[in-house]
Amino acid sequence: MLTVVTFLPLLACAVLALLPRTVGDRACVLVWIGTAAADLALVVALWAGFDPYGGMQYEQRVRWMPSAGVSYHVGVDGLSLPLVAMVCVLFLAVAVYSLRETRRVRAAAGLFLFLQTVSVGLFVALDLILFFVFFDLSIVGMYFVIAGWGHGERARAAALKFFLYTFTGSLALLLGFIGLYLAADPHTFDLVELTRSNPLAGQGLYAGLVLLAVGVGLAVKTPTVPLHTWLPPAHTDAPAAGSAILAGVLLKMGTYGFVRIAMPLLPGSWRQYALVFVVVGVVSVVYGALVALAQTDFKRMIAYTSVNHMGYVVLAVGAAGTLVGSDAQARSLAVTGAVVQMVSHGLLTGALFLLTGVLYDRGSTYAIGSYSGLAAHTPRFAAATGVAAFASLGLPGFSGFIAEFQIFTGSLASQATATAIALLGILLTAALFLRALRAIFLGPPRLPAGIPTTGIVDLRPSEAAATVPLLGLALIIGVVPRFLLDVVEPAGRAVTELVAR
Repeated sequence: MLTVVTFLPLLACAVLALLPRTVGDRACVLVWIGTAAADLALVVALWAGFDPYGGMQYEQRVRWMPSAGVSYHVGVDGLSLPLVAMVCVLFLAVAVYSLRETRRVRAAAGLFLFLQTVSVGLFVALDLILFFVFFDLSIVGMYFVIAGWGHGERARAAALKFFLYTFTGSLALLLGFIGLYLAADPHTFDLVELTRSNPLAGQGLYAGLVLLAVGVGLAVKTPTVPLHTWLPPAHTDAPAAGSAILAGVLLKMGTYGFVRIAMPLLPGSWRQYALVFVVVGVVSVVYGALVALAQTDFKRMIAYTSVNHMGYVVLAVGAAGTLVGSDAQARSLAVTGAVVQMVSHGLLTGALFLLTGVLYDRGSTYAIGSYSGLAAHTPRFAAATGVAAFASLGLPGFSGFIAEFQIFTGSLASQATATAIALLGILLTAALFLRALRAIFLGPPRLPAGIPTTGIVDLRPSEAAATVPLLGLALIIGVVPRFLLDVVEPAGRAVTELVAR
């Protein structure tokens, strides 16, 4: 079942490649939408049969390179299942949004279907080499999305920078994985076996170097300050659909790696260097919000808020490694909040980037100063953007509040000062979103030169169908979060127990 969920999009990608050229663009997008919807339905079936207290479930294991200790090993637990569901929801939203796409539609559909397989595969992988393969393939897929469908020559430069940065990070990650493999007896890349054996316990400097390699590789992908500089140009010059997947899915590969790999496989080193991750998280929170506040480009502003929001996740997992001054419940709450933040950020920032695509479609620029008074002519667009912005800054009633409340509550016990500083990020995020909303949607109507105000179009059906359900899911999580928390909390407790051993 899990293998079908993973590779169904890739199968559809192959089908699209084999279809005759007489098949129209609309049919290609409908195949894409149908595949994404079917994959989401399969994940819903997995969720319905999932036991939150059953540990790793739906496991499948096949020998791949047995002499090297590598296998095709997949499964899901409370950490990965919500992220797999979020991936499928977001790819379906992007597929619906792409009904408006006119450029090389078949190639775009195939590429996003490939990325969906890669993304789901990474979150279900239980072998380090399998994880690494999907990690690297995501870089390749997103490079072609940015370079092929982005905004001209700048997009190709941004894609190259993205590829070089993240590929370098993946090489560091591979070195860390090899370090884990060599320490294990018998040698293996299997995540379950490595977690059980804890091969680097008491290894001192060697374990610290492995954590450094793994941490750098994951931090580049997250990204955290100061390894974030590839992110703003990649987002700004990518197409809206690409930005939604980059922010909503690919960034989570880094933060998920901290929870799935670094914490349970390197518990001693994680406890020893937890304060480093706390500091990096707080710096990312404040720096990301401050730089976002200074932006005059709406899309670039949202890109920097991703640095801010991922900083909360790094703060939480760092605090969960601090045993002094905290209890098991607080640490578990921090990890649960980190996972919920990954899901929440994927939904909300994915919606925001799709909405920036609407803005660019109408005015051919992301410059905040080029717009004014759009609410009078595009009330549905203004309402959707306003809801997404307020939800993103952590307004009660939305998923962002649930995530940030748990992160701050769980982190406060052991890292009171750092948590207090991180709270400034919420104030700054509120300021930057309110400033942008006021400038774009209020005041006298104004559009970029040459575009008549009377001719602007509100949200089209495909645009509304792509963004509104994402906001609706964020609202459901914010109002009735138990269906998500009941899945995540047992897995969060299991991670904190592994870190404390």
